[in-house]
Amino acid sequence: MGYRSIVALDADLVECRACPRLVAWREQVAAEKRAAFADQTYWGRPVPGFGPIDARVLILGLAPAAHGANRTGRMFTGDQSGDVLFRALYDAGLASQPTATAIDDGMTLYGVRMTAPVRCAPPQNKPTVTERDTCARWLDAELALLLPTLRSVVVLGAFGWQSGLRAFRDLGWVIDRPRPKFTHGARTVIRRGGEELTFFASYHVSQHNTFTGRLTPAMLVDVLTAAAENAGVSRCSG
Repeated sequence: MGYRSIVALDADLVECRACPRLVAWREQVAAEKRAAFADQTYWGRPVPGFGPIDARVLILGLAPAAHGANRTGRMFTGDQSGDVLFRALYDAGLASQPTATAIDDGMTLYGVRMTAPVRCAPPQNKPTVTERDTCARWLDAELALLLPTLRSVVVLGAFGWQSGLRAFRDLGWVIDRPRPKFTHGARTVIRRGGEELTFFASYHVSQHNTFTGRLTPAMLVDVLTAAAENAGVSRCSG
């Protein structure tokens, strides 16, 4: 179904219980909690996108982290992967502060919105293809609301790359054939009528990539900066 506002979309999204495995896991984690967060109330529901609805840059990840967004209720907030991403956004002049710890911490994104193809925390951070496809309607609806201003899409990881291209194809965008392959720094332009959007690829901000140096802060800042410049987003000083 189509939505006229992000408020209406999010109101329906947070009530979704379409994937039994994901519902069971997100609620189990929220009930058992991690010892470090034992005194906190976990969100334990699908996580909406975060950032202005008139954003010109979209960041597309994988899924909420069990003790990150599944706890805080905001994308990429409260875990080490998010720490890397928000620091890079700040260094690129696209976020108001370098750290994101809670939904009420005052974080503001400048011209950027972040979302994910899967909205519930999956076991082992690995959603199934069926779960991705079931959740696709939420991403499709959000993209439809963002399209009037959107110019750049930054995709974190191969899963997001495939999901993002698939979502835009479903909305009538033409993807090059053969389909562009994912690799860090890759770019591809998709088209619909006279409109163009540029996809920018980055390795995911997972601990596996950041701890091993496969993805460095400078590499991530470079991708974010290129996407912002392509979209005409003015960088703000911290």
